Amino acid sequence: MRGLQIFYRGLCTLSNRQARRKTGIVGSRCGFCGIQSNSKPQPNFGLLFDIDGVLVRGRMPIPAAKKAFEKLVDSQGQFVVPVVFVTNAGNCLRQTKADQLSHILGVPITQDQVIMSHSPLRMFKKFHDKCVLVSGQGPVLEIAKNVGFKNVVSIDMLRESFPLLDMVDHNRRPKLPSNPVSNLPKVEAVVLFGEPIRWETNLQLIIDILLTNGNLSSVHLTQNTPHLPLLACNMDLMWMAEAHSPRFGHGTFLVCLENIYKKITGKDLKYDALMGKPSELTYHFAEYLIRFQVMQRQWKQPITSLYAIGDNLMTDIYGANLYNRYLDERVARKNPKAIAKMVTATGSTTAVPQEEEIDNLWESELAMPSATSCKSVLVCTGVYNPNAAVPCDANHIIKETVFHGHRDFRFDPALVEPGHIVQDVAEAVELIFEQEKFVPQ
Repeated sequence: MRGLQIFYRGLCTLSNRQARRKTGIVGSRCGFCGIQSNSKPQPNFGLLFDIDGVLVRGRMPIPAAKKAFEKLVDSQGQFVVPVVFVTNAGNCLRQTKADQLSHILGVPITQDQVIMSHSPLRMFKKFHDKCVLVSGQGPVLEIAKNVGFKNVVSIDMLRESFPLLDMVDHNRRPKLPSNPVSNLPKVEAVVLFGEPIRWETNLQLIIDILLTNGNLSSVHLTQNTPHLPLLACNMDLMWMAEAHSPRFGHGTFLVCLENIYKKITGKDLKYDALMGKPSELTYHFAEYLIRFQVMQRQWKQPITSLYAIGDNLMTDIYGANLYNRYLDERVARKNPKAIAKMVTATGSTTAVPQEEEIDNLWESELAMPSATSCKSVLVCTGVYNPNAAVPCDANHIIKETVFHGHRDFRFDPALVEPGHIVQDVAEAVELIFEQEKFVPQ
């Protein structure tokens, strides 16, 4: 727990003062710093907000977002309930995303209120000293080091050392004969942050790394099993930007990678971990942040309910309902029969870590949730199309609905059924306050 306390110690630091300055809030305090007066109502619930399709579309804020957050912040600039932003984006640091949200919403947001798809990688300490290949876009080397990796290699670094491997784009092929420059250490694991810019380059070099066991100077070994450890963040097949229809996400890139690997080797690509929504690892992490905020505010009531607000049935709603199922059955962590039941229901072994894995990944406070429920709220401002609703008859759902979730998560009609459907995030906040009979002062 000590390491986690150090990790989250920044709640009342410079980053908060910067957030206040950027939002133009003068004289207000950090949204989660200071002592909450006992005379004010204290919440027993927390809110988990998706970002794309809920608060913004691309770079354009959704009008209802500011209206919603006017209800969530008091006159001193403090949040009246604990709030965490849970995004599957993975192309920037948490502080960068917090600054963007502060500007969009007009309220001070700190990095300790933001979970990127790669945030749980901090807990995978057994990989932190290994040489890892990272794929994605944005400052991938900085992101990797920020979450704990000490020895990092990028796709660009591989391409520079082995210029003959990237051959799809004729204009990028070497003009003169060149030899490999073997100045890189052997890759020991692969970490996928998000969709890259040049898919053909990343697909080729990741496959090369997996089929050579990290040694690009050797030939492909298609019968080499098991392959190097593989950790992936963000399983979104599609996401909502400014366009009228959803755009390809990292989940689409993973589909390409999985199918290429299987076509070449005849075997399934195996993941050591899948992070980001709908993985329960991400919701564990989010609830920990909620509880930490409650502790910072010195609120006395424990958080017993979480509300996850999102626009995507296959990530936001599936993930919230999956975590709610975990909360209902967390006794299963010590019950092999119940674990088998959860695996059968979700079709995911990576979504249900074994007990010894939990001990390694999540320290005691993080592994022991206080919430007893995680309720899903679907908005109609993003990926979800209210004109193509999921059929009510479960017998027809499997036949009529195309599953956009990841390969390792089985389609379960119950997991894509939202607890509530509202028009936008402002209506979502109103609904939750009514459900909880919460009246901020």
